[in-house]
Amino acid sequence: MPDTALPPDSYPVSERNKVRRLHERGRYDRASVHAILDAAMIAHIAYVIDGQPYCTPTAFWREGDTLYWHGSSASRMLRAQKGGLPVCLTVTHLDSLVLARCGFNHSVDYRSAMCFGTARILEDAAEKARALDAMIDRFYPGRAQELRQSTAQELKATTVIAMEIEEASGKVRSKGVADEEEDYALPIYAARYPVTLVIGAAEPCPRMPAGVPLPEGLQGFTPGRRLDALMLENQQKAYGGE
Repeated sequence: MPDTALPPDSYPVSERNKVRRLHERGRYDRASVHAILDAAMIAHIAYVIDGQPYCTPTAFWREGDTLYWHGSSASRMLRAQKGGLPVCLTVTHLDSLVLARCGFNHSVDYRSAMCFGTARILEDAAEKARALDAMIDRFYPGRAQELRQSTAQELKATTVIAMEIEEASGKVRSKGVADEEEDYALPIYAARYPVTLVIGAAEPCPRMPAGVPLPEGLQGFTPGRRLDALMLENQQKAYGGE
């Protein structure tokens, strides 16, 4: 897709992020890519160290065009990133199972995003502490100020990574059953089974003192609510339309 055909405010398209198969499902505009990212809590980070590929699942969050994640200071991936490491971050939402009338047309509805950039470690202590608070508030609005402050040793044991999104693409399938026209009359069961992650009922810690109320920022965590919808709502609370 040439740049002239891209919607306004899109990520540049190159050989690295271009959707090659079923290109009509590709999304390059920031609004589409960010919506896919912001509805997720977990990403997979792919990278290569000394010729060996790795892929690490981790919690992540977005601020503008910057992605953040954290991990143990003992992590192989994090140690390798001190000088900057090219990475690919991906998220996927499975939205439905699609049963068609032939094996070839069986599919899934999904939303996915792939982001490329160079990961760097946050070395500044104040920036690192701010980012960790931002992670808590991103997932659980207003919670950071209610918590015990992290100790120096806890902060030392945690590494925070930032990556500016250089290129990105999304890919979306949402059409359900799509058979060959001549197959629709076949007496074969075909259907779409929606799939969602939902919030369950809270299980309060048995050692929590009596009378501790549910914080205001957790009011959205109601049983049966879709996790992706809640994550989008919390992103909006944390960063507005950014």
